[in-house]
Amino acid sequence: MSSETAAPTSVSTHILDTSVGRPAEGVALTLSVRSGSDGAWTAHGASTTDADGRCKDLPSLPDGTTHVRLDFAVEEYFVSNKHRVSHQHCGHRKAHQQAEEQQDAPRVRDSGAFFPEVAITFAVQPGEHYHVPLLLNPFGYSVYRGS
Repeated sequence: MSSETAAPTSVSTHILDTSVGRPAEGVALTLSVRSGSDGAWTAHGASTTDADGRCKDLPSLPDGTTHVRLDFAVEEYFVSNKHRVSHQHCGHRKAHQQAEEQQDAPRVRDSGAFFPEVAITFAVQPGEHYHVPLLLNPFGYSVYRGS
């Protein structure tokens, strides 16, 4: 199949804030690409997650791309949503305090995010689609290749 008729290589992503069980809206991200494991990174696109936590407008990857990096700017998301999350937990303050005393949980949760940014790097093959969901909370994250 020639490169003119080959399906484009594409990337999509979404973010679920597992600390509240909802999509993470308003997270800025950049998409960078490179050719070869020692190639220089080139910015290729940017987006912000929508109300469903998705980025639907990332561009197709250029021919020759072998690696992709998604950089998620999560600190601003957690700082801007801090008051909403803390307000939701006011009614459960006593139970929450007891649970924290029984765990090795961080005592101060008002500092934003432990990880101010999340960078995910992965290898790609021509003509495939890569969906890369990010499961996020203030003190950790998980990522996987979705469908």
